[in-house]
Amino acid sequence: MSKKSPELEQIENWEELSTQSVANVLPDRGPRLLGRILTGVLIIIIIILLLPWRQTIPGKGTVTALRPEDRPQTVQNQIGGRIEKWAVREGQEVKKGDTILIISETSQSYFDPELPKRLNEQLNAKQNSEVAANRKIEATNAQIEALNNGLRFQLSAAENKIKQAQNYVDIDQADLNAVQKFYEISKARLARYEAGYKSGLFSLTDIETRRLKLQEDYAKVIAQQNKLNNSKQNLINARIELDNIRAKYQESLAKAQSDLGSAISSRASVQGEIAKLKNDIANIAVRRSLYIVRAPQTGFVVKTLKAGIGENIKEGESVATLQPKTPLVAAELYVAAMDVPLIVDTSDVRLQFEGWPSIQFAGWPSVAVGTFAGKIFAIDRVSSAGGKYRVLVRPEVPVPANDEPWPDQLRQGSGVYGRIILRSVPVWYEIWRQLNGFPPSLEKEPSADIKDKKG
Repeated sequence: MSKKSPELEQIENWEELSTQSVANVLPDRGPRLLGRILTGVLIIIIIILLLPWRQTIPGKGTVTALRPEDRPQTVQNQIGGRIEKWAVREGQEVKKGDTILIISETSQSYFDPELPKRLNEQLNAKQNSEVAANRKIEATNAQIEALNNGLRFQLSAAENKIKQAQNYVDIDQADLNAVQKFYEISKARLARYEAGYKSGLFSLTDIETRRLKLQEDYAKVIAQQNKLNNSKQNLINARIELDNIRAKYQESLAKAQSDLGSAISSRASVQGEIAKLKNDIANIAVRRSLYIVRAPQTGFVVKTLKAGIGENIKEGESVATLQPKTPLVAAELYVAAMDVPLIVDTSDVRLQFEGWPSIQFAGWPSVAVGTFAGKIFAIDRVSSAGGKYRVLVRPEVPVPANDEPWPDQLRQGSGVYGRIILRSVPVWYEIWRQLNGFPPSLEKEPSADIKDKKG
């Protein structure tokens, strides 16, 4: 029989000792220790499942501004021109009204450096024409007034002549009636004398005398009739003269009124040209003030969109991007559509900005480090690209005692991650909700007034 080596004997001794140790230890302590470990782990799991878990709605977005005037804007030139000088550089701070760019004229209509002087000379000439037109209007009005006065006098004289002629007609008519009466009496006497002559009462001389008297009375009747006819003709002439006076007045008045209308039309035309010249002068003054492009508000020149000297730019073309200096910043988060009905204006938000180190616990926002407080400001009424809704979050005012205000170094466009805080639930409920894909729950349904405010 071969003799074993010392190393082999030592290994066999160790195996024997380990077998004896296992036989002595496991039967006494193994199951008890394992049970205690499992019980402890179960208790810890139960405690963890019963711990409060704060439900949150996650969202990602960027830093923006609440007011439109606080967001980056482009500065445009209102007129076309050629770049003569840049007064700023990128990143420079400018105040409202500071010069950004100087341009020169490129339109041939405005090349003349004495253009305002020329327009003022034209304006003075037109104003003199207006004065002359006003004087002509005044003279024509005076002429019309003189015509009216002259007409009144002439009409009075003509009417007096008509009355006088009418009186002559009446007198001549009365005289005619009288001489006709005398003539009729003379005829009656002649008839009686002729009858007496036949009876021998009167002589032939008496008869002849009465015949002569009858002829004289007849001649008087004829003369008076002619005189009456002349008086009537004079009355007709007086009326014709009155009509002639009125016709001449109407002609003179029509001519004067035509001259007045021409003068008024000329004045209106001159006034229109004066208004146009004043408008041109004002436009020239405003246009020349636009050769300098100024900053619309205090801020920083982020980027110049044109370069070089002598480059032509069009009307309304953007020349630079300006970021306002003190914007009222906000965070815009994008959340899923199924979570939007759960958000109310009293919801708190914890924000994590890019560039600021933080540790954020989803279920315990109160122990998060490096996050900032916010409040819901508005929710869009329509979804954005991707079917998500934009939520605007403003800084909480006043700042909570255990929080810090939002950093002053925040820049618009930088990323932000936020959690909209809802109610507290047990951990087991949150696990069950996540496994089933259910949305977070509310303590109560948002009121109709709160829903109407959102959008």
